[in-house]
Amino acid sequence: MKNYSIIRIGNEYVVQADDQSVLKIASRRKAARLVTDAAELLESHPSHPSQPAQAEPSIACDPVGILDPGEIPDPGGHT
Repeated sequence: MKNYSIIRIGNEYVVQADDQSVLKIASRRKAARLVTDAAELLESHPSHPSQPAQAEPSIACDPVGILDPGEIPDPGGHT
């Protein structure tokens, strides 16, 4: 976690990562400890850039199983 901050809002502390609030906690000390723990976990388990990113869901039709416009499937499996 390279860019984070802990800000006080009222009686609570908010941890922000890159200007996005990610955690609200009552103790500044606990907030700092959680940020440190999270940074250590991220360093010990780096992301694997060799794995391909998941593709976005496709809305393309699969030609297998396309029905004729006048055909209605029988729920019992009979033709």
